[in-house]
Amino acid sequence: MKDVLLALVRTMVDHPDDVAVDAVESEDRTMLTMHIHPEDMGKIIGKNGRIIRAIRDFMKILATKKGLYVDIALAEEETRPDTA
Repeated sequence: MKDVLLALVRTMVDHPDDVAVDAVESEDRTMLTMHIHPEDMGKIIGKNGRIIRAIRDFMKILATKKGLYVDIALAEEETRPDTA
């Protein structure tokens, strides 16, 4: 699921190399957090949140077909937290 979201978002932004997706899995759900370049936030959110809502709906449909539950979040910080 992480790879699908990453590929989808990278096609939508001006800074595709700055896109990262972190996945946190628990026993019944997967939380995917997108980290994108600050200049691309508007493109991902869209007018009145339509784009991010469509991304969430699309990913939830894919997850449901696989018998999974997925949540999508957009990180608000300007830089990706260090995972080291």
